[in-house]
Amino acid sequence: MRTYFTSLLTLCITISAFAQIEKAEPPFWWSGMKHAEVQIMFYGKNINNYTPLVSDNVKITNITKTENPNYLFVTIDTKDLEPTELIFNFKDNKKIVHTHKYEIKERKEGSALRESFDSSDVIYLLMPDRFANGDPKNDSQKELTEKANRSLPGGRHGGDIEGIIQNLDYIEGLGATAIWPTPLNEDNDEKFSYHTYAQSDVYQIDARYGTNEDYVRLSEELKKRNMKLIMDYVTNHWGAQHWMYKDMPTYNWFHQFPGYAQTNYRMTTQYDPNASNRDKKYCMDGWFVRTMPDLNQSNPLVLTYLIQNALWWIEYADLGGFRVDTYSYCDKEGISKWTKAITDEYPKFNIVGEVWMHDHAAISYWQKDSPVGAIQSFNSYLPSVMDFTLHDAIMEAFGEDKSTWFDGIIKIYENFTGDYLYPQVNNLLVFTENHDTPRINHLYDFNGYKLATALIGTVRGIPQIYYGSEIGMKGDKDTNGDADIRQDFPGGWQGDTTNAFTENGRTASQKEYYDFTSKLFNWRKNKDVIHNGKMTHYLPEDNVYVYFRHNEKESVMVVINNNTEEKTFDLARFKENTSGYQMGTNIFDNKGYSLGSSLTISGKNILILELK
Repeated sequence: MRTYFTSLLTLCITISAFAQIEKAEPPFWWSGMKHAEVQIMFYGKNINNYTPLVSDNVKITNITKTENPNYLFVTIDTKDLEPTELIFNFKDNKKIVHTHKYEIKERKEGSALRESFDSSDVIYLLMPDRFANGDPKNDSQKELTEKANRSLPGGRHGGDIEGIIQNLDYIEGLGATAIWPTPLNEDNDEKFSYHTYAQSDVYQIDARYGTNEDYVRLSEELKKRNMKLIMDYVTNHWGAQHWMYKDMPTYNWFHQFPGYAQTNYRMTTQYDPNASNRDKKYCMDGWFVRTMPDLNQSNPLVLTYLIQNALWWIEYADLGGFRVDTYSYCDKEGISKWTKAITDEYPKFNIVGEVWMHDHAAISYWQKDSPVGAIQSFNSYLPSVMDFTLHDAIMEAFGEDKSTWFDGIIKIYENFTGDYLYPQVNNLLVFTENHDTPRINHLYDFNGYKLATALIGTVRGIPQIYYGSEIGMKGDKDTNGDADIRQDFPGGWQGDTTNAFTENGRTASQKEYYDFTSKLFNWRKNKDVIHNGKMTHYLPEDNVYVYFRHNEKESVMVVINNNTEEKTFDLARFKENTSGYQMGTNIFDNKGYSLGSSLTISGKNILILELK
């Protein structure tokens, strides 16, 4: 009897020592991918003590072990492999101690040439936790630390994917053709997890937003409306609660000093020929904040992991683009390889990087084929960048009623004089605000909102609007912090006293904002002259700015009066753009304006005239 129990105990101990695969990432792959060599990360107790084998005569091209025995990186070649289910066996000498099924799926037809956002689009940026709560049952989750508390400005409020889906008609009616939700992947921080930039699992949608399947459903619902889903992707860092940070695959998976060191935020060190190596290191390798460990894109294992994760989400969720957070804080050689790998796989896929800088040349440096980057033989391969210099001008110009050599509407004009630095000027993201900046309606009244919004809707580039501003939502970031510019959308929660998602539920003020915005962007939808036409602008006079968008078929004249009083001005100096046209019809009220000797415009107003 004693021998029997001893043998049983030995068997139990042996079984418990065997590898148990807790995770395999990517969790599956597809046949027919250009990225055919797939690096699968297997995670389980002492997994790298065992030898992996794979079925179907699939070739293992590389096996990488790190100092952490719980990780094993196995690279297989899927070229010419039809959709199938592979079996991985993990052997201890001659004994198979574990098996794992791995699916190779069939790609959607035309997947490689999927549509992506471009200058014909209007992007609606929203924060999912603050937009609409479509499923109150998922507001708190047992396995996730922070619970819902709508009374806490910086807490979780319960907005989710279902809330977005339920209000797609509203977004579409506004004239938007793409949505950019801030990140939806799991963020298990104890506090302030609603922004989701400190991710704890990059293959998993945060359960308080929904499921991976819900995310795919959001993409499908957008497709039905000919709209696109843009993923907010974070390459620079993860959160301190990420399961891989808690059990690091290798010490240099993250930048170590050892442990935490603060970035200096000086992105100019990335190209400054006089910068010290120390300053460069602390920009690229320093952590954005203490709760966000900085990823080491120069580590080949990390870089491949990030590339495959990005490709996986594009293929899995049929995405229409990426917005990449803190793009210019990454190792610039590593992030350029990441970007190129994505656009090699999906040649039409658009990626816009957050390059929060305040100089045309500095921003241009990060756009694909930039002449500025070429000076240092650098190419980021990044198709689109955010036009922060225009944003800077907007934040000041429309509050300056008097025109001087440096002040007033001249700041807007001067921004466009730097367009020669951008190789793809129509692929710049133009915006008045986002989730990190002051609210436009805190800076300006309705008239200022009109000028700024109409500007981004009629100049070159891709306009991006921020949720709630189209109904007049305000917020004071400087006084009250980020939560004040990320308030809940009225009507997104049961019991809200107003519901601005519906025409009947909007107040008179909300209706005024919404109707203006909807008119502008629905008009823009079918205007190729705005999407791809040339721009000719004229030096502002007396704080009045005039520019034209034109092609061989049509011309649009835009007049911005930044003064509080009415202005009448001579039309003679615009002859090179008005010649052959007699009238202009204002898109907002269909009023006709003669292109004869002069034109009058009321104070703080904008005219968008279709010329005839």
